Amino acid sequence: PSITNVIIALCIVGWVGYARLTRGLVLVAREMEYVTAARATGATAPYILVWHILPNIAGPLVVQATFSLAGMIVAEAGLSFLGLGVQPPTPSWGAMLNEGRLFLLSAPHLAMVPGVAIMLAVLGCNLLGDGLRDWLDPRGEIVA
Repeated sequence: PSITNVIIALCIVGWVGYARLTRGLVLVAREMEYVTAARATGATAPYILVWHILPNIAGPLVVQATFSLAGMIVAEAGLSFLGLGVQPPTPSWGAMLNEGRLFLLSAPHLAMVPGVAIMLAVLGCNLLGDGLRDWLDPRGEIVA
């Protein structure tokens, strides 16, 4: 399997969360007053979707993307660790972790370095998603 096949497989599995989130956000946004006002002015459905609904649902979708990126990193590493991901000589943290496992007692750094890299990448994605959520969602702020 090449990296393209792994990405396609992960996308096939992961699209459902985006579809569910998008549907829920659109169902909420279409009942908002600004959409009703746009309908009252005679705006067409595609115009309302592109100029009123999509900008208001983009924030949660971007946050979802950063959080799911962390999950995809772990999934790819897990597949490569099991030998189902990308094949050598293509580098993969999961494959490096699997190869380092054999030398755990004599050279523990061979397994620790890819493990720490996976952990830091996932932590970075999660912190980015958390920061984006706070930045893109002003409703969480308390204004005195």
